[in-house]
Amino acid sequence: MRRIVSLSLICAGLLHAEEANLGNIEVETTIPQDVVKDVHGEEIKSADMADALFKNLANVYISRRSGIANDILVRGQRKDNIAVTIDGAKVCGACPNRMDPPISHVLSNNIDFIEINQGPFDVETFGALTSEVAITTKKPASDDVHGDINLNVGSWGYKKTAFTMEGGVGSVKYYLSASAEESDQYEDGDGNDFTGQIAKNIAEGSAVPANQYQNIYADKAAYAKQTVMAKLFWEISENQELRLGYTANRSDRVLYPSSPMDALYDDSDIYTVDYIAKNLGSYSKELAVNLYHSEVEHPMSTIYRQSVIMMGNEMTHALTTDMDGLKIKNTFDMSNHEITVGFDYSLRNWDGLYSVNGMPTKMPHSIWDVDTTNYALFVKDKAKYGSWVIDMGARVDSTEVVSSNPAQQSNDYDDVSGYITSTYNADASTKYFAGVGKSTRVPDAKELYFVSKEGNTVGTPDLEAVTNYEIDLGAEKKFENGTVKFKAFYSMIDNYIAYNSSKKAKFMVMGTEKMLPLNAYENVDATVYGFELSGSYIATDSIYFDYGVTYQRGEKNDPLTGQTGTNLPDIPPLKANLALNYDYDSTTSLRAEVIATDSWSDFDAENGEQEIDAYTVLNLKAQKKFSNGIELTVGVDNVLDETYAISNTYQDLTLLSNPMAVDSNVMLLNEPGRYVYANMRYKF
Repeated sequence: MRRIVSLSLICAGLLHAEEANLGNIEVETTIPQDVVKDVHGEEIKSADMADALFKNLANVYISRRSGIANDILVRGQRKDNIAVTIDGAKVCGACPNRMDPPISHVLSNNIDFIEINQGPFDVETFGALTSEVAITTKKPASDDVHGDINLNVGSWGYKKTAFTMEGGVGSVKYYLSASAEESDQYEDGDGNDFTGQIAKNIAEGSAVPANQYQNIYADKAAYAKQTVMAKLFWEISENQELRLGYTANRSDRVLYPSSPMDALYDDSDIYTVDYIAKNLGSYSKELAVNLYHSEVEHPMSTIYRQSVIMMGNEMTHALTTDMDGLKIKNTFDMSNHEITVGFDYSLRNWDGLYSVNGMPTKMPHSIWDVDTTNYALFVKDKAKYGSWVIDMGARVDSTEVVSSNPAQQSNDYDDVSGYITSTYNADASTKYFAGVGKSTRVPDAKELYFVSKEGNTVGTPDLEAVTNYEIDLGAEKKFENGTVKFKAFYSMIDNYIAYNSSKKAKFMVMGTEKMLPLNAYENVDATVYGFELSGSYIATDSIYFDYGVTYQRGEKNDPLTGQTGTNLPDIPPLKANLALNYDYDSTTSLRAEVIATDSWSDFDAENGEQEIDAYTVLNLKAQKKFSNGIELTVGVDNVLDETYAISNTYQDLTLLSNPMAVDSNVMLLNEPGRYVYANMRYKF
């Protein structure tokens, strides 16, 4: 095992640092919240938001599946345990294998800022169990017509063109954006592209020849992606505004090398309507109505793989999901209290179909047209008492999950969640935070009802809702030359939904008896705890550092049925981000950043996870602004061309393996090797 740079040395240096200008990260007033700004300007080398957040925040981890459209983990939680909203719209992916996670449906150059609200301290969003990632896209700021054009090139044939324009006439303002990008297969530090990584795993026994790309597709491009965003803001009167938004994403022929299928395309459309009225009376300082609709189509296929030649057929798994939502909230002041009351409604439909050579299979549905309907009422109260700020909230949920298959049971979930937090502003530069809360989320259609292509029911239809009881503590201190921020949490999760690979039964598949998963999802109580340290330090007028360190640990209170281990899955190891920033003058800046993690030594081995080596990666970037409106950015990621993997191999995802081998590992997908890029941006 290769051990790279000792994390203890990095941490020792960070503990003596203080904080300041965070560059593209600004931390707002609440301690549990991180705010990432200027993503459209700083993270311009690709559209992959997961990669951008992973680099900028130590408490965000990436789950890589491809060169684009990757997933995130926050505090060791992912999938439905964190909620993602885009301009207030709750977004879901269609793929049960997380090829199109919610965060992949928005492009980086359209984003104004991202709030990561950690803990059970959000009662406005359905299913925000442990964190909410709230994405706010850019909006028109003035009547003046202006915008920018981005031209981006990079290693492995990466090309991106993006265009934005905004302006207004009278009471109407608009924002328009369009982009197109594509890339070949990236290479890891050993020079292996996707085809090469699969070949290596076949040789090592972690994949089989049927998983390999056919010769005619061995050098196929990794993906092509196009996006369009349009916004229209109408100032109806001095205190009323109507906002209309539309976002379209079109991703074509996306390769997922560590899975047995690739996406033929991934199309999403997001529609939002917002009405905002201010100062309507004593009991309405602001009335906000948010209406949204999103739809995603995601067909994946074996068409590019050797299995088509070896088996004589092409398997396709086509999925769709739609989301409709309405949120109404009214805010008013009463004495020293700011009170918000609201109503939240959402309906998600999810459907999946298998076909072979274009014809439905004997067991055609993976997900039988399932509706998840939620109604909720919520209330929040924020009050100030001298140096204290007390914030509390409560939410009442009623949720129904119904499958169109009459053989699958329906489920009703009713729950009450809430929180109370206190922030003490000791002085102008010091604040302390403490909070306790309860949050819930219901099982999704995959966890309840999913049926594999062989016809075995992987889902468990009688799962309980997941409940998180959590305590958070934090402190923030501003110095003359910096700031330091510390957060700690202790989370007790009742009925955590875990995948149990030991729950199998015998099935006849094409005349052969096989052991296949049966009702493999299981509720188990668990505990997760950890801490985060972040900040920056101004060394001189032109040199400053920013940093972050995060650690979490997760354990099941008891082993799953038929198992002995208690390590919780998806709990990444200690991670540190450290960056040196140098502003040569007002037009030229340089940045060197180090991202490092410890080895992944605490993992859920019985359910497919494996040990992953520690790594340290160095990234460099330089930016120059010219007087004619042109900005030039050049950079090198993974300067030392390290070969390393980040994403573990939990068996709730279908990943490449060798079913005939004894104690065979699942394929680990390596991260990109040395990546060189350049971007030219023209502002007008």
